Amino acid sequence: MTPTELILFNLIEIRRKSIKLWNALPESHYNWKPDEKAMSAIAMIRHVLEADYGWNIIINNGSMTNYQTPWKNRPFGAVSDEIKFAQPYRNEFLESIRQFSANELNEKEIIHPGNGEKKNLGQYLLRIGYHETVHTGQFLSYLRTMNVDRPNLWD
Repeated sequence: MTPTELILFNLIEIRRKSIKLWNALPESHYNWKPDEKAMSAIAMIRHVLEADYGWNIIINNGSMTNYQTPWKNRPFGAVSDEIKFAQPYRNEFLESIRQFSANELNEKEIIHPGNGEKKNLGQYLLRIGYHETVHTGQFLSYLRTMNVDRPNLWD
């Protein structure tokens, strides 16, 4: 496998497991959150899905100055609807990654707009996977606290 293929495999596997987990969320618990300052369960799902749109802008050197999300003013829907709406943006993001060479992964510099930190593209893409994985762990904790059966992610 090439470095690009490994990064893609990792991101695809992380998302596959996230979706498996999200699908365990009963509709009656969509708005559950552990405290007032936390994201609701459905908001966390959307946060992860929506991030792909922004990541794609960042890795393609687009400007986040006037960032407008396609989710703006979109009411929360069923988990399956959230995933379906996000899929074209996910596909664009993965296709962008597919185009990068091993040299670009090592040499292209990305500046994260949130904190101004510089990373090479390969490191940045791995951190994107880590972001989703952190939320997967959070979501597992949400389901446990809700007393909802959790799917086995260790397949």
